[in-house]
Amino acid sequence: MGYQEFTIEGRNAVLEAYRSGKPIDKIFVLDGCQDGPVMTIKREAKKHDTPLKFVTKERLDQMSETGKHQGVIAYAAAYEYAQVEDILQAARDKDEPPFVFLLDNIEDPHNLGAIIRTANLAGAHGVIIPKNRAAGLTATVARTSAGALNYTPVAKVTNLAKTIEELKKEGMWFVCADMGGTTMYQLDLKGSIGLVIGNEGEGVGRLVKEKCDMIASIPMKGDIDSLNASVAAGVLAYEIVRQRMH
Repeated sequence: MGYQEFTIEGRNAVLEAYRSGKPIDKIFVLDGCQDGPVMTIKREAKKHDTPLKFVTKERLDQMSETGKHQGVIAYAAAYEYAQVEDILQAARDKDEPPFVFLLDNIEDPHNLGAIIRTANLAGAHGVIIPKNRAAGLTATVARTSAGALNYTPVAKVTNLAKTIEELKKEGMWFVCADMGGTTMYQLDLKGSIGLVIGNEGEGVGRLVKEKCDMIASIPMKGDIDSLNASVAAGVLAYEIVRQRMH
């Protein structure tokens, strides 16, 4: 797993990135731009499920590092994505029951990096993130993960709820973090487990929550209503670690 270019600017550069199989997270195109190369980029984006956004020239100029964006800027993954199967294989290689983090729409790259760092230190075998409405593996994420991205595989899936269903067939149980759940200390979190963490504002989405076997709440004693997503991930992960040690 190595670094890749973070922003790709210019039409040919973006098309070239697609041809070479670089994972592209998002594309920004100048609003109203409809010529041949841009139509080709739009087709490629659709084919690869890449979110595409039309923005003003001011926005593109702001984002541009070279000043030569030609109306197109793409964000490429800073790291290679793994497959879900690679994560399960990592658990088999260590002869451990799988322990996986699943992140539902974590949009803040600092939170994503911090969670990947926690996943690594807690001994999780990998992290699964959705394709849309979520941060990808950008340079910021890589920096915040403090090197954990070199060791912890991250897979990107189209549909998180469907992935949970498939992993249940492999014998995994799923617990999600939610204020209305059972206190985490009362739950049996041993064995093959997936920890589902929702985003900073809305928490875990309804469809994903319905697929979970358990809903865990973290006891709160203070005057504000919730923990930051990466802190919540850490607190729950270490209760899982504690139970796995016994």
